[in-house]
Amino acid sequence: MRNARLKNFIVTADAQCVPYINQEEQQMSTTIIPEGYKSSLSLYETQRAISFIKRSFQDKLCASLNLKRVSAPLFVDKNSGINDDLNGVERAVTFDIKDTGLTGVVVHSLAKWKRLALWRYGFGMLEGLVTDMNAIRRDEDLDNLHSVYTDQWDWELVIDRKHRTEEFLKQTVEKEVGAICDTLDELKAIFPQITVDLCRRVSFVTTQELEDRYPNLTPKQRENEYLKQHKTAFIMQIGGKLKSGQRHDGRAPDYDDWTLNGDIVFYNDLLGCAFEISSMGIRVDKKMLEKQLEEAGANDRKKFYFHKLLLDNTLPLSMGGGIGQSRLCMLLLDKAHIGEVQASLWDHDTTETCEKAGVILL
Repeated sequence: MRNARLKNFIVTADAQCVPYINQEEQQMSTTIIPEGYKSSLSLYETQRAISFIKRSFQDKLCASLNLKRVSAPLFVDKNSGINDDLNGVERAVTFDIKDTGLTGVVVHSLAKWKRLALWRYGFGMLEGLVTDMNAIRRDEDLDNLHSVYTDQWDWELVIDRKHRTEEFLKQTVEKEVGAICDTLDELKAIFPQITVDLCRRVSFVTTQELEDRYPNLTPKQRENEYLKQHKTAFIMQIGGKLKSGQRHDGRAPDYDDWTLNGDIVFYNDLLGCAFEISSMGIRVDKKMLEKQLEEAGANDRKKFYFHKLLLDNTLPLSMGGGIGQSRLCMLLLDKAHIGEVQASLWDHDTTETCEKAGVILL
């Protein structure tokens, strides 16, 4: 970790970061600003750099994965079953639409919509799409990395059954990491004051291997410990139960195949923690959809339009993922808080903490 002592948190004996509770205000701050932190870029340099990252990385991603940009919805029909329900407890922003009789829900992500689009637009084998996804996740716990506003590149690729392998998944992960590292190299040539270094070599590890290695730690603590050593990792097989009976993290049962998915994670030197950039995976086929719906107790979803198309093999086999735009900008620009690279709403404690530390929230 670059700074051992941070404002608003304490480092415990086992090197875990915990929020500091102000006894006078009885308020818990979840915003951590490294002591002495100062952005290496001015406000307007930051805006230029964000623009460069978003253009450059998208071009590199499209070139490496054979993707074409398409437009995407901000909201979908509530009764279509198309919205991503994340962990199944998040409340979507919901509203009625005059003249249609429909109820719209703001998307959480486009995981299912993209697969429909591949079919509707007629994409061929190993052809895919990428889109700008904007979402409102109003139940997020706000901290340095999380906001109620989510922006990401959502991509999806048509594959054949022979591509539904761990090896093909790993090859795709390495291409995505390569595009990120190439973008950083070009960014540093324009802004030499940026000193971020990322490891191109990806370490692949399953969630069960993490549990076996660190049985007494929480899933997030396991990721932190592993990333301290390996710097860049793809944490595989997220969604299903581990030997302990617990899940590493939640995943909806109707898009990722829980045996062929994962998260791309870098080690963030500034904040001293594992830093997720992308969630991705090979999508469910009919067999895995039925299995995972049963395991999740979600067989009622089979009535939805999307699920019917999947179960009768109308939709193409695919893989895809989401890559956080603000997350990537935050990582590459060495920012301490996601609000430095995106405009959103924050609680009073966050704004006050950042203001005192001289951190400008957009």
